[in-house]
Amino acid sequence: MRGIAAARVAEAHAHLDSVRAYAGTIGAGIGTVLGTTGDGGGPSHVREGRAVAVLIAAEQGFAGSFNDKVFEAAAPLLSTPHDLVVIGERAILAAQDRGLAPTWCDGMIAHPAQATHLANRIGTVLFDRLAHGGARRVWIVHALPGPTHAVSIEARPLIPFDYARFPIPENARPPRLTLPADMVLARLVEDYIFAELTEAILLSFAAENEARMRAMIAAHDNVMDSLQDLVATARRMRQDEITEEIVELASGSLLAR
Repeated sequence: MRGIAAARVAEAHAHLDSVRAYAGTIGAGIGTVLGTTGDGGGPSHVREGRAVAVLIAAEQGFAGSFNDKVFEAAAPLLSTPHDLVVIGERAILAAQDRGLAPTWCDGMIAHPAQATHLANRIGTVLFDRLAHGGARRVWIVHALPGPTHAVSIEARPLIPFDYARFPIPENARPPRLTLPADMVLARLVEDYIFAELTEAILLSFAAENEARMRAMIAAHDNVMDSLQDLVATARRMRQDEITEEIVELASGSLLAR
């Protein structure tokens, strides 16, 4: 199990490089198109409405406190009116144990190549909630892989979209557009959100498998400690038996005299 988890972590990191390169290209396009709009691109305010909280957590067991950490980080979001989206079979059970009723849920990926398909499904649900469900904000909560034993959790907003992240190129030629700039910008934003969802899925996938590796190492260490304790106990019991036999033999020899 440790070997499988380690291989999955390596695969996830390999896919992350491709996703981040794609996001970088889309981000550069957003900055370029923003230069043609003249207003910075983003809305000045967001209307009041429900939030959508997307929790990406564990699909399988033997991951320690992985799910608990994700739900603890999401607690402030879940204390306000929200629609809850939960990803991961074990995470769905954890939500039910906490009395939470997901608006929509799905299983987590079993292989990094499945990340884009899951991101598409989540994106479809989110944009439907924004268009027809009265949602105005979207937050995503997921774990981050890392070398430490503590599970690191990231909770960040997806929508409203932060256009300030994309610098407008200076002294660049205006792009040749065949569609209105606002329409091009909206489609680029959709693609960038898709990339963010894909990245979050891969990061959570890698973090879950790292947590599983740590859980397996801890379980192995516990088994070895228990084995050593049992061996030591067996040796003490055997020594007690030998001592008792020696005492009986000595007693019998004295009585025979």
